[in-house]
Formats: sequence, C-alpha cells, structure tokens
Amino acid sequence: MRYHKAPDETIRRLPSYLRGLALLLDQGYKSISSQGLADFIGINPWQIRKDFSYFGGFGTRGVGYDIEKLVKQIKKILRLDVVHKAALVGVGNLGLAVLAYPGFGVYGFEVAAAFDVSPQKVGRKVHNVAIEGVSELGTLRKRGIDIAIIAVPREAAQQTVDELVKAGVRGILNFSPCYITVPKKLKVITIDIAMDFARLPYYMPRQAGA
Repeated sequence: MRYHKAPDETIRRLPSYLRGLALLLDQGYKSISSQGLADFIGINPWQIRKDFSYFGGFGTRGVGYDIEKLVKQIKKILRLDVVHKAALVGVGNLGLAVLAYPGFGVYGFEVAAAFDVSPQKVGRKVHNVAIEGVSELGTLRKRGIDIAIIAVPREAAQQTVDELVKAGVRGILNFSPCYITVPKKLKVITIDIAMDFARLPYYMPRQAGA
C-alpha cells in the first residue's frame, strides 16, 4: 500500500523509529509511550505522533504503543515486510565496508551479489558474496534483484547506472560523489559522506577569537 499524503521527511524518519523499536525489543520492552520513544531516539514526541498520524492510529491512549505490532506496521509501510535482495557494484574500500556492514538485516536487506571491473577481484568471495564481473549485471532481473548499491568512481557512475536500468533495477543507493540521471520511475538516494561532513562545522559553536 502506498501512502501519498506522507511527506518525504516523515518517510526519512520511519527507519529511525524502526531501529529504536528494534533495540527496545532486544532490551525486553513490550510497550512504550510516544514520550518514551522520543527520549530513546532523540525526536520530539509531537513529531512522532504527527508522523504516525499519516498512517492511522497505532497507539492506545494511556497504554502507548505495542512495540512488536508497531515494528510490523512500520515495516509494512516501508515495504520491508519481505526480504529485498540488493546488488553492490564497486568493491573498493567503500564497497568492502558495505559488504561487511551487519546493519542491513535489521531492515530486511540482503546484499546478494557484488560486481567489479577488476580482474584481480572477480572470482573472490567476500563475506560469503562472490564478486562477479560487471558484464554479469544483465542477470539481475532473472535473479530477482531490483535494488542496487553503487560505490564506483565518479567517472563510471552514469554508465553503471545505465546498465542497472537495463537490468531492471528500480532503486539505487548511490555512494558515488556525483549527480546521476535516471528514468522517472527509478528512485535514487545519494549519500555523499564528504558533503554531509561539510555541514557539520556550521552547527559547532565558534571558538573564542575565531
């Protein structure tokens, strides 16, 4: 089910709620109030209530939220109630870190395939994923993989994306530091670590005399 009226900022916050709720379940909590969840993840309780209001009433007045039930509801909203297999393109230092990252499983993602242009890397197995040549990208559709992560150099990014589009990919997480163009039906989320880092000093208090 798609929720047209939910703003993008709300959708961006839902994974934060999901991660916090998963941690609370691990700690043995069964239910929690919006204030308790707000204190735990560092978001205002009114914001949590407003975000959830886009999708109907989740909590019970005077009781709060049933955590296990709320986790299932958020996963359904984000379409994380099924396992999504993803392909990684680019197995350099950043790509290796992506393969080693254990957090994808919390959200139902599995990096099921990895690709690189280097003959020295093709055929190796990293974290139980065999590295394949980029010439095999065309096999993604028949393997049921429609999400990709790209961690290739800037100059290779657009060509990589074009190949992924041909292979039937519908969503891309882009770690390459550049703008890429895709068909309107395809969703791209770009993460530029350096650009986000560049925002940090603005929020830091100035030193005396600076």
